[in-house]
Amino acid sequence: MSHNRRLAYSTDPKPVQEKAPVQLPRNPAAPFAVQGTQPVYVRIERKGRGGKTVSLVDGVLSPAAGKQALLKHLKNSLGSGGALKEGVLEIQGDNRDRIVEILNGLGYTAKKAGG
Repeated sequence: MSHNRRLAYSTDPKPVQEKAPVQLPRNPAAPFAVQGTQPVYVRIERKGRGGKTVSLVDGVLSPAAGKQALLKHLKNSLGSGGALKEGVLEIQGDNRDRIVEILNGLGYTAKKAGG
């Protein structure tokens, strides 16, 4: 019983299958739906900091992970240090104007507070 089977190899490339569009993750620094039109206030503070000036961002309604992502974005954009303390973002230096611009660009309603 002779079966005439031959192994055949093809030089043609495999057919290209279309991939589903990749879902990009939502920007974690962007405002959450809960924020709505509630403003975020940016103010400066010097008291109790040894004469150092810090910019405080208050009123961000997002979970801790969202605030951390926003803090990281602000620190990278401004080239300065900062911390998250008791739900308030602290950025070193008087950067109120630039912070308001960045927050408005992300979709927040940001306002300067204080003198």
